[in-house]
Amino acid sequence: MIKDIFFDLDHTLWDFEKNSALTFEKILAENQVQIDTSEFMRTYAPINMALWKKYREERIGKADLRYQRLKKTFKALKYPAKKDLIYRLSDQYIEHLASFNHLLPHTQDILEYLKPHYRMHIITNGFQEVQERKMRQSKIFDYFEHMINSEMAGVKKPNPWIFQLALKRTGANPRQSMMIGDNLEADILGAKALGFHTIHLNVHNDPLHDHGYMIHSLSEIKSYL
Repeated sequence: MIKDIFFDLDHTLWDFEKNSALTFEKILAENQVQIDTSEFMRTYAPINMALWKKYREERIGKADLRYQRLKKTFKALKYPAKKDLIYRLSDQYIEHLASFNHLLPHTQDILEYLKPHYRMHIITNGFQEVQERKMRQSKIFDYFEHMINSEMAGVKKPNPWIFQLALKRTGANPRQSMMIGDNLEADILGAKALGFHTIHLNVHNDPLHDHGYMIHSLSEIKSYL
């Protein structure tokens, strides 16, 4: 019944947490910021997630997201970071993030398994200039026929328009499509509202729900497709 599979990218295939930590380790050292990377990431991760939620909901823009996530992290750590340092780190983070290419466990294996049987696409809220580089650097770009991103759509998941645009670009039927992603609100509920089938890769310890299949490892996709 399923013909088209739509994947989210960050936290679903591309190991955002690991690659982000490696990027910060590099740029903090290069800018002589005397903060332990592990301590920085423990503070940064929930701040970044909360600001991404605001970004999805159109309550802040891209520039605010990039600046505020660092400003709030340094403030929480009581580190005296000036504006020019925050802007420089923000630019360097985007510049270097795609140079690290770790994928979540079983990504390559599951894409090889699915490729002969389904058309595969990406729907991402990530920034346009970064997402393609991530996919090329991690050698998964050629598995996918289309990549639809929020800057292209002018809205972000879970806004229905980005899913409608994905269906239009790919010629897919939502009733014969599966959305696989890590974010319950953006990926699962957003796609389900358009009639997609869904698989929730629960990497954030979200509570159980009945909005679609739930898995904890990409390898479990083989049980459903």
